[in-house]
Amino acid sequence: MKQYLIACLGLVAFLPCFAADAPPTIEVHSLAREFVTFWDGSQGMPEAQRVAAFKTQIGARFPEFYGTERYAGTRTQAEQDELIRRNLAGFGPMRQAYLDKVARFDADLPRHIATFTAAFPEFKPTVSTYFVHSLGEMDGGTRELNGRNYLIFGADGMVRYHGAGDEAAFFHHELFHIHHAAQAVNCDDDRLADRLWTEGLATYMSKVMNPQASDQEMLLDLPKGSADLVRSRIYASLAQLEQVLDSGDRQQFASLFLMDGRSEGGLPPRRGYMLGYLIAQELGKSRSPAQLAKLSCAEARPLMAAAIRSLQQQPLKEH
Repeated sequence: MKQYLIACLGLVAFLPCFAADAPPTIEVHSLAREFVTFWDGSQGMPEAQRVAAFKTQIGARFPEFYGTERYAGTRTQAEQDELIRRNLAGFGPMRQAYLDKVARFDADLPRHIATFTAAFPEFKPTVSTYFVHSLGEMDGGTRELNGRNYLIFGADGMVRYHGAGDEAAFFHHELFHIHHAAQAVNCDDDRLADRLWTEGLATYMSKVMNPQASDQEMLLDLPKGSADLVRSRIYASLAQLEQVLDSGDRQQFASLFLMDGRSEGGLPPRRGYMLGYLIAQELGKSRSPAQLAKLSCAEARPLMAAAIRSLQQQPLKEH
């Protein structure tokens, strides 16, 4: 497996990004380019044989991600094989954009680590990091697989959702998740309020570090047009959020965080990212980024409720 050693860049414009006695690195295990090599070399194979070859040549190098064990019985091997087949069949039109993304990644990640560390000098990246074709799952994010935490970048998702645009806010969002988790904030993604806080805070930090970032670059406009739709339904969205903040209902999670999520009242899908961002922004009026990053989820919970009430009293702002 090809591995890239990503070290801090010594950019004069920034504060020293790492302590001299312990310069952190991120070792990126990359299967992204290998996917293209496999795809090119497997042209003309019967589909079933091609899927089997993928599992041997690519999937076996990261079985925690490509296998079915992590789905705990909710996805069969036949369903996973069909997902592989569809992604192999549909890769052709994105091949060049995908290769361009892979070529940029080696330079982009260390550059964004340097700027992130200028803002959070105590940042110590320690999680295992992979750069892969995600079979349509993600552009980037953290996953707990077999009891171990990973940071995973999906080149296919980066092409699909980012195009050739500026990805600084995206990288800073994902790096903040790693930094935030290391602060012993005791957040549980299976609790709706905790998920709202971690995603909203990461989005807010990406904006603090990239004030010029657009809704699209902050990934708030997925699906397209949803950012303005959330703003137009902000009071109804906040009122509904207030009612479900402590809910464990998976449908509420889907409604707030998934692009195909549905909700009663026709509220916009994936609105949790915008709502969480606005809540963090409200709390950021009286707290520094470092102070927000150190709040435990238990400490953040009543502050979030107060921020929701405050936002409900504020006039709708033109974007």
